Amino acid sequence: MQRLYDFLRRHPTWVDTFWAVTLLGLSGLSVVNLNGAPGHHGSVVAAMTVSVVLGVVVALRRRYPEPMLLVACATGLVQLVLDVGTTLADFAMLVITYTVAAIGSRWASRLALAVSLVAATVAQMRWPTPHSSFAGQIAIAVFQTVPFALAWVLGDSMRTRRAYFAQLEERAARLEKEREAQSKVAVAAERARIARELHDVVAHNVSVMVVQADGAAYVLDTAPDQAKKALETISSTGRQALAEMRRLLGVLRTGEHQESGEYVPQPDVEQIDDLIEKCRSSGLPVDFKVEGTPRPLPSGVELTAYRIVQEALTNTRKHGGPNAGASVRLVYFDDGLGLLVEDDGKGAPHELYEEGGADGQGHGLIGMRERVGMVGGTLDAGPRPGGGFRISALLPLKPAH
Repeated sequence: MQRLYDFLRRHPTWVDTFWAVTLLGLSGLSVVNLNGAPGHHGSVVAAMTVSVVLGVVVALRRRYPEPMLLVACATGLVQLVLDVGTTLADFAMLVITYTVAAIGSRWASRLALAVSLVAATVAQMRWPTPHSSFAGQIAIAVFQTVPFALAWVLGDSMRTRRAYFAQLEERAARLEKEREAQSKVAVAAERARIARELHDVVAHNVSVMVVQADGAAYVLDTAPDQAKKALETISSTGRQALAEMRRLLGVLRTGEHQESGEYVPQPDVEQIDDLIEKCRSSGLPVDFKVEGTPRPLPSGVELTAYRIVQEALTNTRKHGGPNAGASVRLVYFDDGLGLLVEDDGKGAPHELYEEGGADGQGHGLIGMRERVGMVGGTLDAGPRPGGGFRISALLPLKPAH
């Protein structure tokens, strides 16, 4: 049935032609049966000719609405002049009135309305109902005018409805394009910021390697044990720097060296304590717990963990309400670092975090996902049952291959 419905929608002229043939057949039978009957007007040939023309009007009504309206009006005048009484084919007048009101030009719609309001009255004057009083004639004319008026009103309502839905579709398409553009800009800006931060991390590692290499060369002859330890430090730092460089490849920007501005040391997991103390001093109760055995982490993982906690608590302060509280859990697994940040405030809509971030100008979850993706981790964020918001992240301690 769906395939048949789709086929009919793709071929409206075929559908209209089917109904035109049906109307023509019924009209032809009516003309033949009424020929010679009392009250019948006009010849069979003239009546059949009128029926054929009105059938063409029905068949082509959606392809050529304005010309078919003019043809229908001209056919009605011919009926009046040749004294061809009304037949079933005159139902085409209702059909073309509805069609023009729905999809035709404004002038054609107004013309159809005007003709519809006078057609029944003119027909009643030309072919009055036998044995009917003057009041009865008026009542019959009014009764026959109602279907024409309803056809026009229905068609005009369909035009208004289509225009309304077209406006909604256009607005939705425009908003979707704006959303995509804003997302692309946010992702590009966040990647740029991540690239700058990872640049600091890699530069720090290289600086450590240079210092350790100079120290090893200085004490190589006098203190071999210290030189060996320095070489081990260089080896581990080099592997870590290589891992950071792999993560950096996805977000490298052109012209980074042209930007001005001083670089500052990036925060790590140990500074989360200071961050939470600042939040508490600003009036946000935060419960902080560390589970597992703390140990050194890759610089990129530490930076990502700090930024996620920072962004989550900022969102809580801005959107949680006056009595909101938060909890932060840091869990050291054998092969990863788990983060769980929850609050019990009223929260903000999930779309705000996706589109605008905590302050309406940042990048929200877009930035978080970019950061977590850089270290090969996963992020899950959404409203908590009963209120509040939850952000859960798992950061692997080994670089993803």
